[in-house]
Amino acid sequence: MSKLRQILGEGWSLTFVFVIVGFILSTEFRQEETETVSPEERIEELSLELFKVEKERNALQRKLSMLQEEYEISPEELLTMEDLRLKAGLTALEGSGVIVRMDDSNRELRAGENPNLYVIHDEDILRIVNELRAAGAEAISINGQRLIATSEIRCAGPTLSVNNVRSAPPFEIIAIGDKNSLENSIKMRGGVEDALKVWGIQLEVQTLENVYIPPYSGNFRHVFARVVEEKILTQ
Repeated sequence: MSKLRQILGEGWSLTFVFVIVGFILSTEFRQEETETVSPEERIEELSLELFKVEKERNALQRKLSMLQEEYEISPEELLTMEDLRLKAGLTALEGSGVIVRMDDSNRELRAGENPNLYVIHDEDILRIVNELRAAGAEAISINGQRLIATSEIRCAGPTLSVNNVRSAPPFEIIAIGDKNSLENSIKMRGGVEDALKVWGIQLEVQTLENVYIPPYSGNFRHVFARVVEEKILTQ
């Protein structure tokens, strides 16, 4: 995200330079008749100022081109604010996908069996999420909580915490992407579905032409992190 802000910031810097050049030229030429210096001196002064600004503009243009080439971003692909909101998970989305419904096992426990083996844990949810992401899921939610880069999935007592919001079984995981690929990632032979059903965990995968995923509604906090220039790390 910081690199995208850097690219966008430098793009705006170029625009700012052009505006400054136009302002300098228009201002200087309007004042030229009232100045006491000779025209030759004003021309030389303006030429030096223009050369300085153009040099800065060219340096910024080269740096922007290097960044675009490094990250394979064409000018048409520079992100707009709406693009950034989408990639940050701040916009609601719809599209083809799957709904994975999970619930604890309904088997009767035998004497001496550990009941924790037959309930859903955070690692079970993580396995489902990882398979969906590997299959190309473009957005995922768990019980209405949108997953983003900083989302946590962890057990919190008898409940599951996602984005610091607790919920209990049953769980509904929604993913947007190629619905057949997403379904196959869960139901493939020897995969996560087979592994969970050994313990009686109830799991159902439904493919749909249109599913809805809400936006992320939590807070973004950076207390200790700050943006700096990129550094070359040495081993």
